[in-house]
Amino acid sequence: MPVVRDIQLTLELGEVLRRQGIREYSRLKSDTKDLIQELLTIVNSGQLLEPAIAYQTCPIKEVGHGQLFLEGDVVLRGSVLSSVLAEARELAVVVCTIGPGLEKQVAAYFNNDEALRGLLLDGIGSAAVDSLGFEVCSLIGNEASLRGYQASSPLSPGGPHFPLSEQWQLFKLAPADQIGVSLTSSGVMVPRKSVSMVIGMGSDMKTWTKAESCARCNLRNTCHYRIHA
Repeated sequence: MPVVRDIQLTLELGEVLRRQGIREYSRLKSDTKDLIQELLTIVNSGQLLEPAIAYQTCPIKEVGHGQLFLEGDVVLRGSVLSSVLAEARELAVVVCTIGPGLEKQVAAYFNNDEALRGLLLDGIGSAAVDSLGFEVCSLIGNEASLRGYQASSPLSPGGPHFPLSEQWQLFKLAPADQIGVSLTSSGVMVPRKSVSMVIGMGSDMKTWTKAESCARCNLRNTCHYRIHA
C-alpha cells in the first residue's frame, strides 16, 4: 500500500484564476491582483501545503453490468465503471490530499473578517488539488507502463454514474488513514481539500482531456470553473 509524500506542486496563475471563477483577469482591481499574487507566492513557497498520495493496485476479477469485481470480494458499483474500464486488468485506487493547513488558514481569514483573502486562498487550494490530481495520473501512468499497460483517465465517486456512496469501498482499499484522510458519516472527505479516484490499467484504456471531462459533468451548463474546449 504505497504512500507518496514530498510532492512539489507549482501552481500556474491561469489555473488558479479558473478555480476562482475569474475569466477576465485584466478587469480585476489592482489590489485584488496583488493579493492573488501574494497568496500564490506563499502557497508556491511550500507553506500551507502538505501534499500526499495513498494508493493500492488491485487485480480485477470481472467487469459486470455496472459493477467491478475486485480480489478480496470487493465490489464497486457505477455504470461508468463498466463502460470505461471494460478492458482494464488492474485498478489503482487512490486517495490524495493537500493536507489541512490551507483550509485552516482560510478559516482563520474568515474569522478575522478577511473574506476576500479567504475566498481567494480557497480557490488556490482547489487549484492545488487539481495539480495534485495530475501528479496522481502521472504516477499511475508510470506504474501501468511498468506492467506493459496503459492508464485510463481517473473516475471519482460523486461524478456522473459513480455514486458518492462508493467512497466507502475506496477507503477500504487505499491506505487513506496513513495520510490523515478520513470520511464523515455522509461520505465527505476530511481534510476537505482531498480527492479519491480510481484509474484502470490495461491494454486499451479510455482517456479524455480536461475539457472533455468538464463536458461529461452534470454541472457542465452552470459551472463557473468549466474548462472549454
